[in-house]
Amino acid sequence: MTTRDTAGSIVGIEELDFGVEEVVTGERFAEDFGLTRVSGSEQSTFETLDGARLVIRTIDDPTLPAAFEEGSTLRRMTWGAASAKALDTLRESLRDQPGFTDHGDSLECRDPNGLAVRIRESRLREVKLDVTPINQYGDMSRVDQPSPVYDQASPVGIGHTVFFVDDLEACESFYRERLGFSVSDRYTDRAVFLRMQARGGHHNLFLLKLPHRGAGLNHVAFTVRDIHEVIGGGLAMNRRQWSTFLGPGRHPISSAYFWYVNSPLGGAFEYYTNEDFLTEAWTPREMQHSLESFTEWAVEGGIDAETRRQKKSEA
Repeated sequence: MTTRDTAGSIVGIEELDFGVEEVVTGERFAEDFGLTRVSGSEQSTFETLDGARLVIRTIDDPTLPAAFEEGSTLRRMTWGAASAKALDTLRESLRDQPGFTDHGDSLECRDPNGLAVRIRESRLREVKLDVTPINQYGDMSRVDQPSPVYDQASPVGIGHTVFFVDDLEACESFYRERLGFSVSDRYTDRAVFLRMQARGGHHNLFLLKLPHRGAGLNHVAFTVRDIHEVIGGGLAMNRRQWSTFLGPGRHPISSAYFWYVNSPLGGAFEYYTNEDFLTEAWTPREMQHSLESFTEWAVEGGIDAETRRQKKSEA
């Protein structure tokens, strides 16, 4: 089985299962972040507009896989396969992996970082939204119409996840060779950006190796319509007393605008938009991991919803 055999098999992030110390706090965070609670679910389940799910369980729930780090964190990540045929291809690719289990309609194993990975045929919905154009020099597409102002965000889907890893080479190899991911860019000896499809957004997975930091969750990123929804979502979280990790800001490596909010589920949750779209013609870049390569600009601590200025430290 080669990368060529599995290329294009994965088409989306379907579900994230969290084990947390305070379920009620996690539920409030998910609702405030703009996710929709799924009615009739036995667990605390929330959805994005395209049907990607976030499931919150107690940290000691026996149905959850073992954790790859202590405390509240992601316990299982589910990827969507393009078709039943793609799932069959992945079944053969993953059969010899640690913890491999074939449930028939889904597969499960452990990646080299210790995270439980599940794959099933995709259930994501197509989402069509009326997104107001942004006027730029030479392209005045928005005529006689103001740009929107958002009271809060309504995430369209789960765009990417970022993990701290112990063995960068082994993790990259797993996702490229076993699941068919493509390299978008990399930080020399430090990190790699991977995308599910040859043609798609800049990255769906970012693997980062830091000195003195073991395996774990860094953040989960949610796609929103435009820069205005990034700002509206971040301000709404500030009004509801959730702290900002970093943002708003812009990543030069992917061109995306972002706002990260600290999450009681583990790591941070990110609103983002305007990422680069890559094709087979893209040549991956290699650069040093630095402040300049990570952020073109960023507001530390967020913007205060009351003053609309940078949030000041209370220290």
